[in-house]
Amino acid sequence: MHYKKAKKSNIDKDKLIYGRHPIMDSIHNGMSIDKIMLSQAVKGDYEKELRTLCKERNIPLHIVPKDRISNITQKNHQGVLGFLSYIEYQLIEDVFPLIYEKGEVPLVVVLDSITDVRNMGAIARSAEAMGAHALIVPFKKTAQINAEALKTSAGALSKIPVCRTASLGNAIDYLLMNGVQVVAADLRGKEMLDELDMTMPTAIVMGAEDEGVRPHILRKATSWFKIPMMGTTDSFNVSVAAGIVLYEAIRQRIKL
Repeated sequence: MHYKKAKKSNIDKDKLIYGRHPIMDSIHNGMSIDKIMLSQAVKGDYEKELRTLCKERNIPLHIVPKDRISNITQKNHQGVLGFLSYIEYQLIEDVFPLIYEKGEVPLVVVLDSITDVRNMGAIARSAEAMGAHALIVPFKKTAQINAEALKTSAGALSKIPVCRTASLGNAIDYLLMNGVQVVAADLRGKEMLDELDMTMPTAIVMGAEDEGVRPHILRKATSWFKIPMMGTTDSFNVSVAAGIVLYEAIRQRIKL
């Protein structure tokens, strides 16, 4: 008789908080929380208070079937489970003014639907090495920044600010209002990479390899660009593409 081998969990048990009071205490004490799962069965004052706090503190809240949490932990979770972050997330509104205060020209990377942790880590490594000031990621459809992502980034994820937002569209609007050009990588782009002027304040938008940058994000971009290719492969791995784009930005800025 053959048995199916159990799938190995990639959840770090040391990063879990469970139970209603511990979750609330963690939020009020300002602990960095990656996300919170709340059972659909939990209603009433606790649910309302938790929703309000998560919105105020920029913490993703996921409403899940009641069995989902029990499948992760058998502890007395009381229908609520929190995941501590490996890094301290920041807000772009807090990071951006500091860039100008230092007299530097902003260069940020916006990641739209990058869900592979190794790609996330590799992009962060290139961004930090090339002098980018921040990564901007959405709450949803984004890779979890876990031990594997940190390892792939060679520690860069603990050095470069990672700004998390409930709406990439709103974050891009904020950048545009602050004089930042938003350039999006897209195979339909009319400009080649080297035709962009990235000596000015710039946000580089990179999308998932299968779908690219989502249409509503593309529509907000100042321009679309593509990376020159000579082979028959239709696209680069997204972390490789991000490295190429970041190199072009730094080449222009220091006139290599």
